[in-house]
Amino acid sequence: MKHLLNTLYITTQGAYLSKDGETVLVRVEEETRLRVPIHTLSGIICFGRVSCSPPLMGFCAENNVALSYLSEHGQFLARVQGPVNGNVLLRREQYRRADSPEQSAAVARTVIQAKLANCRTVLLRGMREHGKNAQIDEAVGRLARNIQLLENGVADCIDAVRGIEGDGARNYFCVFDHLITTAKEHFFFRERSRRPPLDNVNALLSFVYTLLVHDIVGALESVGLDPAVGFLHRDRPGRPGLALDLMEELRPVLADRLCLSMINRRQVHEDGFEKSEARGVSMDAPTRKEVLVAWQKRKQEEIQHPFLGERISFGLVPYVQALLLARYLRGDLDAYPAFFWR
Repeated sequence: MKHLLNTLYITTQGAYLSKDGETVLVRVEEETRLRVPIHTLSGIICFGRVSCSPPLMGFCAENNVALSYLSEHGQFLARVQGPVNGNVLLRREQYRRADSPEQSAAVARTVIQAKLANCRTVLLRGMREHGKNAQIDEAVGRLARNIQLLENGVADCIDAVRGIEGDGARNYFCVFDHLITTAKEHFFFRERSRRPPLDNVNALLSFVYTLLVHDIVGALESVGLDPAVGFLHRDRPGRPGLALDLMEELRPVLADRLCLSMINRRQVHEDGFEKSEARGVSMDAPTRKEVLVAWQKRKQEEIQHPFLGERISFGLVPYVQALLLARYLRGDLDAYPAFFWR
């Protein structure tokens, strides 16, 4: 099994990264702040005004270390990528199946079934932790009916899958606010808002979703799949469609639960969020660092993978799902085994 490596997050503005032997050297104002051996890293994420030397970029590409650039507030900007990994025959099969409406719908149906099941599990766990809630209980029942429609094969095309997914997402997010139990005057959820997020909870969700997409893109590339060509999310320039497909099933577990825990445990505070003149909300630097630390700890937690039956860290789940998808596309598995959280 692949080992979970670290991701290096650089949030200090004006930092400069360079290659020093077999290590990544981080300097701020001519002062060396950090040295990290390249073999311990799976990725480097630079926020805002962070520079990297060309030799370091090449060094990262040679060692399959993903180097990504995000804005200071977490919006994805660019990614430095080395040679494409994997077998060209695998990618050609991926493209063929993505071009087939029936096969695309089959993968999309499985992914959305897992997403809605995981959303339902998040709601059930919320009630176990915070007490029975009639509205959440009703939403759990509606999600069960959404899942049943997918299991019965009612959604035989992509548009039908998207319709059930949209209804399930509404059922989930309409009670998401009930899962927030502290500081309700500052942390509340009315609806999902993006580009820009309009409240503190949406700002937190969007930031963690960006981190999750980054990890999934790296996982897909590591097994030789093209992150841009999805089954549910159709081709659009600059959009990692396949990574967004896999994120659907993983974000209730990896992202939503983390955000709820940080709010309810008061690991984030209202004064760590800033509103711009355009009404968009973002996190300040200390809050982003707090979230990044919590994200790394979350990825180190161990679970039993429902399909493999082995204990792995949460951080390896994107890689395992990418590997299982590749095995399905190669014909080694009869169907893609999506991730169902227990």
